[in-house]
Amino acid sequence: MTHPMAQTLLRWYEQNKRDLPWRGSPTAYHIWVSEIMLQQTRVEAVKGYYARFLAALPTVEALAAVDGDRLLKLWEGLGYYTRARNLKVAAQVIVREHDGALPASPEALLKLPGIGLYTAGAIASIAYGVPVPAVDGNVLRVCARLSADPTDIALDQTKRGVAARLLRIMPRDRPGDFNQALMELGACVCLPGNSPRCDACPLAADCLARAQGLIAGLPVKSPKRPRKVEQRRLLILRFEDTLALRRRPPKGLLAGLWELPAAFELPPEIILSRQPAGQAVHVFTHIEWRMTAERVVLRRPVEDGGLVWVTQEELARDYALPSAFAGFRGKMFS
Repeated sequence: MTHPMAQTLLRWYEQNKRDLPWRGSPTAYHIWVSEIMLQQTRVEAVKGYYARFLAALPTVEALAAVDGDRLLKLWEGLGYYTRARNLKVAAQVIVREHDGALPASPEALLKLPGIGLYTAGAIASIAYGVPVPAVDGNVLRVCARLSADPTDIALDQTKRGVAARLLRIMPRDRPGDFNQALMELGACVCLPGNSPRCDACPLAADCLARAQGLIAGLPVKSPKRPRKVEQRRLLILRFEDTLALRRRPPKGLLAGLWELPAAFELPPEIILSRQPAGQAVHVFTHIEWRMTAERVVLRRPVEDGGLVWVTQEELARDYALPSAFAGFRGKMFS
């Protein structure tokens, strides 16, 4: 017999769920790609990327075989590029060890690069109907408020405890819908801070935090470490109709992507003009870049083997330039 709270939640979900592209075709591959894209990224930002990605790479086999630069170009602007690299490595494992089909077992899914407990639970439950929780930040917030639980949700033991409690009330015939309903509730109704829509919540009558006036203080999460601030001086180097780019190192932040080169000494005789090109700030998880750029037009390309010179069309088609440099795009070919 389905738990009353689960029944209420599922009825609400049926009537209120958003029309999202990956919900219309919940194959394991589609769920996997969408869930990886949705990590640290808003739904509205993901929709376009999801459609383009699947159009270019419609199968696990296509993902496993894609050229690395092509993959990064498809991911350009979505951020957290390690996600894309892990997708390809995992696809190669799936082709090699699972005949091109994602495994249904959460334990087997967890062995694939880039797949953690939440993603394994989402794929197994939504695509294969396996009764396993999928506990993300939205679900943790909903559960902390329902039970007025002050436990730090950043702790693994808290996540395991929430998963265990959810498993006890999860309907065995609809685990995927149950997980998605909880996620939807957190994403659309049980919002962070002082902005939850309690009047629209199907579980408001069961919410202990609401009854006790504790909603704004829940969930409890340990503070993040302060970000490291890095000052960066960049060059927008132009020669005729081309722009200079440099590839970042193969490991570390934005590994293997292209960037505007850091400022270096230029021979005066090759400079036609130079002028300030503005400032920009980009915030990563643990680092903040504060960037100042200078636009320099050259008589001839500077002799530096680490630079490549690309046209505007080539940049749009072939070179993955992270969104960290978006603040300077208007100055690159103007």
